[in-house]
Parts: sequence; C-alpha cells; structure tokens
Amino acid sequence: MAEKKKVKNNLRSRFNKGVDKNVEKYVASIPFDWRLYKYDIDGSMAHAQMLASRGIISKKESELIVKGLNSIREEIEQSKFQFKMELEDIHMNIEGRLFEKIGDVAGKLHTARSRNDQVAVDIRLFVKEAIAEAVGKLKAFQLALLDLAEANKSAIMPGYTHLQQAQPVLFAHHLLAYFEMLQRDVARFQDCLKRTDVMPLGSGALAGVGYPIDRDFVAKKR
Repeated sequence: MAEKKKVKNNLRSRFNKGVDKNVEKYVASIPFDWRLYKYDIDGSMAHAQMLASRGIISKKESELIVKGLNSIREEIEQSKFQFKMELEDIHMNIEGRLFEKIGDVAGKLHTARSRNDQVAVDIRLFVKEAIAEAVGKLKAFQLALLDLAEANKSAIMPGYTHLQQAQPVLFAHHLLAYFEMLQRDVARFQDCLKRTDVMPLGSGALAGVGYPIDRDFVAKKR
C-alpha cells in the first residue's frame, strides 16, 4: 500500500511545473489556423441561433453570444485581438475571449457541439470559399484567353508532337486548347464543392448529440 502511494505521489510530482514553452509552441496550431476565424465565428453564430430556436438556450443568451462573437470578429479584423499560444488553436482563442467578454454564458455555445464537428465545419466553410475564389480566377483567365484568341483569328503557328514541329495550326486554336484544359479544372473544383458542401454538425464527438438540434437551420444560415 505504501509503495502504491509513493508511485502516485511520484506521478503527481511530474506535473508540478507548467508546460514548457517549446512544447507549447510545438503543439499549437494558431500560427496558421487563425485564418479560420471568419468561419469559426460564422459557424458559432449560426449554432447559437439554432440553439435558441430549439429552446435549448434562451433567446437572450443567444443574442449575447452573437454580439460577443461579432465583437471578437471586429477585434481580429482590426488587428486588436491577442492570439495566445497557450490556447493552441483558433477555436480555443475565440472561446477564451468570449468568456472574457460575456462571462459564463459563453460556455453554452458548446452545447450540442463537439470540437470535432466544429473543426469540420470551419474547414468545409474555408474550402467552399477557396473553391469559389479559385473558380472565379480560372474563369477570368479563360475570358482572357478568349479575348486573345478573338484578336488573333488568322495567326498561324507550328503545332508540335513529340517536341517536334508537325502541322500548322491557328494560334487561336492553340489558346482554346488551354481554355478547355482550364474548363476541366473548373469541373474538378465544382465536383469537389459538392463533396465539401455537407453539414457535419450533429455528429458530436462520435455518435450524435442528445439534444433536439436543427441541422438544416444551421446549413441554411451558413
């Protein structure tokens, strides 16, 4: 019995000091996932509104949470937000600041939602926006190619096979070949968007949540 007690005391003694700063830095993702702040806040606002709509939290609590999150968004966008390495990621940084702003009500934001599906929502929202931006730029490039082809309808250039000149082709047709290649890229992005545009909230940590949530409500909001 005395030996067991000694082992327990030894285990406790190993954690008397705080986390080493190098370890803290190693495990933190905030240096790069801070970019998810918009999506984390958008997802959390929609979640809070849904909780109120289902009577899981009060409307007043939901409004207080949304107001606090909007305030945090402004702080980040005005470069007034202090990111803390010890809080590891964007989710904990925003949540910690929300507690500072509105008190214990901030804890209700995590009702019926796990960190797992929160991260999944953030990343999906980020990817959706990134896809839209990429497709927009690809289409702008395609329009530029069309304009250049239109301006060079009669220009002739050598076509190549196996790195050797083969047949004469129109420069406009050569440009339009790249238009078609880019169109296939657009189609790939659009297919990826279909796979990305799925609502993961409600999965919880593993097998769902024990609250009468409304997943469609959140999906329509964001």
